[in-house]
Formats: sequence, structure tokens, C-alpha cells
Amino acid sequence: MTQLNSAKRSFRHSELGLTDDKAVEMYKVMKLGRKFDERALLLQRAGKINFHVSGIGQEVAQVAAAFALDREQDYFLPYYRDYAFVLAVGMTMKELMLSLFAKADDPNSGGRQMPGHFGHKKLRIVTGSSPVTTQVPHAVGIALAAKMKNKPFVSFVTFGEGSSNQGDFHEGCNFAGVHKLPVIFMCENNQYAISVPVRKQLGGRVADRAAGYGFPGLRVDGNDALEVYRVVKEARERAVAGEGPTLIEAMMYRISPHSTSDNDLVYRTKEEVEENRSKDGIPKYRAYLEECGLWNDELEKALEDELRAIVDEATAFGDNAPFPEPESVLYHVYADDAPQGGRS
Repeated sequence: MTQLNSAKRSFRHSELGLTDDKAVEMYKVMKLGRKFDERALLLQRAGKINFHVSGIGQEVAQVAAAFALDREQDYFLPYYRDYAFVLAVGMTMKELMLSLFAKADDPNSGGRQMPGHFGHKKLRIVTGSSPVTTQVPHAVGIALAAKMKNKPFVSFVTFGEGSSNQGDFHEGCNFAGVHKLPVIFMCENNQYAISVPVRKQLGGRVADRAAGYGFPGLRVDGNDALEVYRVVKEARERAVAGEGPTLIEAMMYRISPHSTSDNDLVYRTKEEVEENRSKDGIPKYRAYLEECGLWNDELEKALEDELRAIVDEATAFGDNAPFPEPESVLYHVYADDAPQGGRS
């Protein structure tokens, strides 16, 4: 795809160490994540899939964080809205569609888990589960291994503000703080824990809790891609330098319902949703790229066409892929009881 030449003067992304190409690539992945999410919602409404948990409104922080990490070494423990994040660290649209359609070749679980429960060994994405925030102690354990083996990688874990009240979060933070482990905790504060608003969930700020465990806590605008990139990059630098963990609270808004089983207008108004939709960080980031001379309407049209083709091809691929064999439900009950080399 043709790219414009940026102006000679310095722009914010350059000052943060992002090349023009990387800055544009971030935007493309944000849009790709949004297109996947929108297609998943349509597929569920059409009866083609059973369930979807949307991440619309959270893509900017997810992609910016991913680009600030080492996508060749670090370990990732995303929560169930992080479609844009997993795309940014290497999952493909076809792999996400295999999961969405619960097909045998789904790399996350062989079609056995709900979509959004990511796991990809090659990409160092650690398998999640439905019980929320169980991934936090796992991330801390991985960070402990990095320190014990003197390896220069970090673990990065995400969760919502509601689940930051779980014991797993506090135990993980305490252990990481005591041992100064290379782990980054990122709370995606989207203002709602299912139907419960943040004012009924938190008596203070999630970021402020870090002080009690002896490491920095930062609150950042989750719709500001470059600010998220900056704080995650600095947190990673601290971690690999042996300075311990960082807690980042990225402020955003969950534009879609909690899931396709949720009627969100029971607990919030359409006006509230539309007001927050106007704060969407994706068009804001596009405007920034245009200001830098890196983007224009022609490039946007070409990207829209490209993404539609990618999503259409992946949708057909996922829809037509084979389901798991019925007998595979009995595999992995005992050690070595599954056929080697076949689908599981």
C-alpha cells in the first residue's frame, strides 16, 4: 500500500522511537481488530456463531501496548476482549475465526473454549479461562521464571477494573512487588464490570493500589495511542533493568454490550454510549497520522478494501473448516491418550 512522505519536522511518534512505518502499522492493526469485532457481532446476530464478547472501544490501548513490548520474546496473558492485542502480537484473522466458529484447528483450544479465551504457544500467549483475573498470578509466575533464569523478557497481563477486586489480582501484585519481578499489569478500565458501573466497583483508582505493593502505578488515557505506547515502553524498560513491576490503568469505555447475551440499555442509556463513542481513539489516531503526512482518504479507502477482503476470506475459511471429531471430547483425560499428529 502506498504511503505518504512525512514532513521533515519531528513528530511525537518519532520522539518515542516509533518509525513512520510502525506508526502506520499500528493504525492498520487497530482497524483490523475493529473489523473482526464488527463481523463477529454480525455473525452472532445471524445465528452463524453462538457467542461473542466485544472489545470495541478498547483497541487503541491494546495495539499501542503490544507495539511497546518485545513481540519476539515477551509472554502475553490477555483477557477476553483483547482481539486487537492478539492480532498485534501475531495471531491471524483466520485463527480468530477458527476460534469463533469452534473449529478443530483453532489454535487456542481446538474449538473447545469460548471465543476470546486465547492461547497460542508459538506466540507465547498463555491460555486464559472464564474465571476472571486468574491470569494475573500466572503472569507473575512467568516473570519469576524470567528473573530466576536471568532472561530479558517480561510478562504482560491485562484485565478489567471489576476483576481488579479479585484476590488473584492482589496476591499477584504483592508477590511481584516483594520480588521485584518483570511483569506489567494493565487494567483496561472500560467503566463497567458486566452491568455494574465503576462508581459501584471502586472506591478509588486502580493505579493507586500499586503504592501498597511497592511499585509504580500510572493512569493513562486509553484512547491516546502514543501515550499508552510511552508508558508501556517505559514499564518494560524498568522491568528488564531489574526495577520490578508496573501497574497501568488505561481509561476507556466499553462501547458494545458486555456480550451478545447482554442488554446493556437496562443499565445505561443510549446517550451515554453515543457520547463515549465520540471519544473513540481510532479516528483520533487517524487524524494524527494525517497531521504527520502519513495518511489520507485515498489510503483509508484502500485499507478499507484490503481489510474487507481479509475478513471475508477468514470468515469463509472459519465457516467451512471442520468441527472437532466427536470422539475428541474424550482426549486428554489421561496422559498420552490422544492420537499424535492429528487434530485434538
